[in-house]
Amino acid sequence: MAKNMKKPYRPPVRKEDEHRINEKIRGVAEVRLVGENIEVGVYPFVKAVEIAREQNLDLVEIVPNSVPPVCRIVDYSKFKYEQKKKQKELKAKQVKTVIKEIRFGPQTDDHDYEFKLKHAENFLKENSKVKAYVQFIGRQIVFKEQGFKLLEKFVKALEDLGKPEAPPKLEGKRLNVIIAPKSKK
Repeated sequence: MAKNMKKPYRPPVRKEDEHRINEKIRGVAEVRLVGENIEVGVYPFVKAVEIAREQNLDLVEIVPNSVPPVCRIVDYSKFKYEQKKKQKELKAKQVKTVIKEIRFGPQTDDHDYEFKLKHAENFLKENSKVKAYVQFIGRQIVFKEQGFKLLEKFVKALEDLGKPEAPPKLEGKRLNVIIAPKSKK
């Protein structure tokens, strides 16, 4: 494209509504109606739309895969608002798991070990998981027994706050263990 030519205008892409409403419900002879102020039952599609119009509301297809499809007579904008609100509440109730990492070398001395142990205790008290690992660099892999002993000692020191999800496992040049906090009752 040449420098001085303008790009053609493209309108923003609208997200298609996830529910079909009123005349957008197609290929259906009859529907099952549910909702307030309505006798629940199977109605011809034309009659269902007519009932919705009489109440100045919308016919919203809720379960399109059933036979006949389930529709509700509601104010569609209010319905969408309530759906968003429910999704927001569900999202707020989700628990996000946080994994904090603590790195050791195969010959970590006592002071460093105690320092890292205190951090791990704080992480578990915050309800975060702790991933402790021993990183073997170069030829240090010959000390893998020391790594296993170090992680076993670490897990034993934290057993009152958390428990390991699995025993320590060697993956390449890294020896891992994940400690999950014990649930508070």
